[in-house]
Amino acid sequence: MSGVSTKEIKNRIRSMESTKQITKAMEMVAASKLRRAQIQALNARPYFEILYDTIQDIVRSDRSFSSPYLKERAGNRTVFLVIAGDRGLAGGYNSNILKLVQSQVREPDTAILPIGKKAVDFFRSKGFPILTDQYAEAAAMGVGDCFSVAKQLCQSFRGGEYDRICLAYTRFVSVLSQEPAAMQLLPLVKPEDRPERRNARCDTVYEGDAEEVFAAIVPEYLGGILYGALCESRASEQAARRAAMDSATQNADEMIADLSLKFNRARQAAITQEITEIVAGS
Repeated sequence: MSGVSTKEIKNRIRSMESTKQITKAMEMVAASKLRRAQIQALNARPYFEILYDTIQDIVRSDRSFSSPYLKERAGNRTVFLVIAGDRGLAGGYNSNILKLVQSQVREPDTAILPIGKKAVDFFRSKGFPILTDQYAEAAAMGVGDCFSVAKQLCQSFRGGEYDRICLAYTRFVSVLSQEPAAMQLLPLVKPEDRPERRNARCDTVYEGDAEEVFAAIVPEYLGGILYGALCESRASEQAARRAAMDSATQNADEMIADLSLKFNRARQAAITQEITEIVAGS
């Protein structure tokens, strides 16, 4: 900082104080949104957990049960649903999930269904085939959109357009921990018949046969999973943004303290120089 005047140091301090006010305000906004996002994520979990248990019970109830949703296919035509954010300033939230998907997508015939502006921009710049950019704003995507996407993908899967459908999102572990995750949606993995589930099994009569009920439930299940993943991702984004803005605020405090110390030293040096010159002149 040698050669820098006290005026320049004061300007830098003012600039850092303005930045600190912005980061502090963004932290408070993120904390407020985080509370709502956490409630949404917790409320969404029971719905698709019950659907998942129902699917498992149907499959376990009949060993001859078969469905196109359970059959593995030899092809590599894959659709990846990727949930990212609409904005930056969220630490590694966006970059972590995008890097995870990029590391797993190797086949040239893999298409991306991006949710969120950052996902759309990233995969478009990388030249990946994009199914649609209709959901470029993740914040505006609601429950109805999730079930619409799920029904369209299930229809395409049953029609043989795709061999595999996967989902990438950020799992909300806690306010301080968020993990990027990828999971296969279709074909469904046939559950193992665990002893505790076998003992608890009861005979269920389905109106229509089990396969018809299963075919009706799977799109609802996928819609529930997608909505749950969207809620988890939203909570993760706000938690990551809150942590990033808190860290930025602390860094601004440290820089202001450092600049204030240098300002005081520079001012003291200037005063000492003036006194020395007065004494020498007298």
